[in-house]
Amino acid sequence: MQELYGKQHRELQQDFDTVKLADAVNANIVSNEIGEEHRGFIESRDMFFLTTIDHRGYPTCSYKGGNPGFIKIIDSKTLAFPSFDGNGMFLSMGNISINNQVGMLLIDFETPNRFRIHGNASIHRDEESLKMFLGAEMVVFVNIVEIFVNCARYIHRYKRIASAKHVPRENESVALPHWKRIDGLQEVLPARDKHIAEALGGTITPEQYVEMVLKGET
Repeated sequence: MQELYGKQHRELQQDFDTVKLADAVNANIVSNEIGEEHRGFIESRDMFFLTTIDHRGYPTCSYKGGNPGFIKIIDSKTLAFPSFDGNGMFLSMGNISINNQVGMLLIDFETPNRFRIHGNASIHRDEESLKMFLGAEMVVFVNIVEIFVNCARYIHRYKRIASAKHVPRENESVALPHWKRIDGLQEVLPARDKHIAEALGGTITPEQYVEMVLKGET
């Protein structure tokens, strides 16, 4: 495993006289496996941010949301999470297919806290993997390289109001996505989605969709 700090980090640490501090933080906080101090926080999350790297070398940061517990700990070195229906771009999943290095940022906005995870990911579409998560199109397994608690000083405190209505749940109908009503997309929607516009009251323009997003009506 490569060292956490590279030359670029050391130069800044030297400028700000934090070389010894950075080494102490690394020694005391950074781990290469999931410990008991991480487990409860990970298993209670209902969202996180995922970074992947595309074919051009650009990082993509994506929000991932689900029901509490949608990140599952497989063992001390492995966790898994689902990929649900999205916008058809498959940016994160496509990136993982060519570069398995990922970053995960897990945040609690109500009791300010956060964890960072670096790992090597793989995508699975087999029946057994998909059974792990209701409504999953794919399942991502992440082998832990580094995991550590991150300073919570600048996390703003927010209150959780409600779960997203589009997250799959047992014995509940999933809300249909309004963006699939946009008129310019109707001809290119997969067959499974062509009923959505009519079911939601007809097509809308891109401008109307933006208005709905700004009002929180999607």
